[in-house]
Amino acid sequence: MTTTIPLSSPIKDTILAQLAAVAAGKSIDPMSVAKAVEPERWQRLLGHVRTNAIELAREGKIVILRHNKPVNPEKFRGVYRLRLRMEGDPTSFEDAVEGGEA
Repeated sequence: MTTTIPLSSPIKDTILAQLAAVAAGKSIDPMSVAKAVEPERWQRLLGHVRTNAIELAREGKIVILRHNKPVNPEKFRGVYRLRLRMEGDPTSFEDAVEGGEA
């Protein structure tokens, strides 16, 4: 019986590498991730960046920001940024006010 090890995604790797390169508490633009992965046709990767960011947020590695506030990765819409998780960031959005997501 063979054990399969999940392969790391180049997009997830790029998100985490870019976040590691910025000062603590700073965020990155998803567009910069797409451009780093595929400079010529980065626009077609934006949906994949979003999907990978949601997975990383579910894993607790990053937070997704709207208006510089953490949002529920399952419900956010519109323009967003990415940041490494910091102490004090919500780990659950069950009781959170859904204000910054419209």
